[in-house]
Amino acid sequence: MTRTLVTSALLYANGPLHFGHIAGAYLPADVYVRTLRMCGDDVLAVCGSDDHGVAITIAAEKAGEEYSAYVAKWNAHMRRTFDAMNIRYDVVSGTSTCAEHAEGSQEFFTLLRNNGYLVDRETQQLYCVHDQMFLADRYVEGTCYVCRHEYARGDECPNCGTWIDPLKFVDPRCKICGNTPEQRTTRHWYLDLPKLRDEFIGDWIRGHPWKSNVAKFIENLLEDVPERAITRDMSWGIPLPGDVTDRDGKVLYVWFDAPIGYVSFTKELMRERGTPDAWKDWWKGEDTRLVHFIGKDNIPFHCLVFPSMLYGTKDGYVLPAEVPANEFYNLKGGKFSTTGGNAFDVIEFVDRYDVDTTRFYICSTMPETSDSEFSLEQLVQTANTSLAGTIGNLATRVLKFIAKNFDGVVPELHEEHREEMDRVILTECGDVEDPAEHIRAFRFRRGAEAIVQNASVANVFVD
Repeated sequence: MTRTLVTSALLYANGPLHFGHIAGAYLPADVYVRTLRMCGDDVLAVCGSDDHGVAITIAAEKAGEEYSAYVAKWNAHMRRTFDAMNIRYDVVSGTSTCAEHAEGSQEFFTLLRNNGYLVDRETQQLYCVHDQMFLADRYVEGTCYVCRHEYARGDECPNCGTWIDPLKFVDPRCKICGNTPEQRTTRHWYLDLPKLRDEFIGDWIRGHPWKSNVAKFIENLLEDVPERAITRDMSWGIPLPGDVTDRDGKVLYVWFDAPIGYVSFTKELMRERGTPDAWKDWWKGEDTRLVHFIGKDNIPFHCLVFPSMLYGTKDGYVLPAEVPANEFYNLKGGKFSTTGGNAFDVIEFVDRYDVDTTRFYICSTMPETSDSEFSLEQLVQTANTSLAGTIGNLATRVLKFIAKNFDGVVPELHEEHREEMDRVILTECGDVEDPAEHIRAFRFRRGAEAIVQNASVANVFVD
């Protein structure tokens, strides 16, 4: 039997989950996993938090908290939100707490280096004289040199999505003190993405069947693939392997160790189950389908960078079979944003409006191939019409029918009854669809529509 290994993008542990996150990567994964399991498939679901990186250190420092305590706080909030939304994974862990993660990340580094896919060299990096430190990407901001957005981050422009080279900022600013940094020489390791592209990954990407919006996103991804730094000058993160020279004060760049967390968390789960080697069945088995649920901003990492890392180890890892990335789920015409004030508390919302109603509504409006919008008015309408008026009405009628005619006990269904049911449905009631077929194809909106449509057909049948 084919195994399906499902991952959801690791939550960055520096703030609460909002419905943009839920609709992008977590609810679709949960619905997909539940559906496959109801059909008898062998499925493993993996998720957790990305605990390292500059955004976390900046936020923790502003809050006056230790990095580990800050991360633990948001990890706990993530778990409470999953519980409130009735979203379940086989394992939910964190890159700073998983015992297997540091060693596993260092092993990836060593294998990639030994196979000739890592390059170390001196480079120029921005240095803040006032704070006496090299500035990792998110400690820098400036005007984007592509779209001229004034508040581009040192790793990415939030306006146009360009991978930023902070040295190209015409007006770089230290996010800690606001002063203009200077360029100084340091040494870093780089993942040789051009070599990996030309050797294998480029042809693999071009020949892979992608979801339509993913294919559109990555069609130009291979044209200009830079080498990408995988180390940073900072203290919070995974240290480099012990045999690396000039490793003091350096850690693995968060984007490098984060996706390895999927592997680490699987190892952690199998160790806790008492089968420590079973993780290989899921990550190296020929009969495994790897499916990544992500938002569209993570497409380059899950369709190019992480597959390059998996391939580059030459250690038998499977490559992703599907990356059903969703577009953005918006609120009031803009992105959900807790820092920008355009969001609300998920736990309080589902406590007031009901978790199943909320889950169904999000599925029915999921941003599968284009951006979509959350609307409380539409949620209420969906609850009143589709859920109460169609599905709820069917449930009530059937229960009353059984109570009245069969003393409250569902009668045995004989073959002749089934044949008569099929005949009546086909000739008089309407078309019936299998929602599971839509969900397997990542058409969650159509799956939700099919459930309501089938309930309408069933109501006609009851008539």
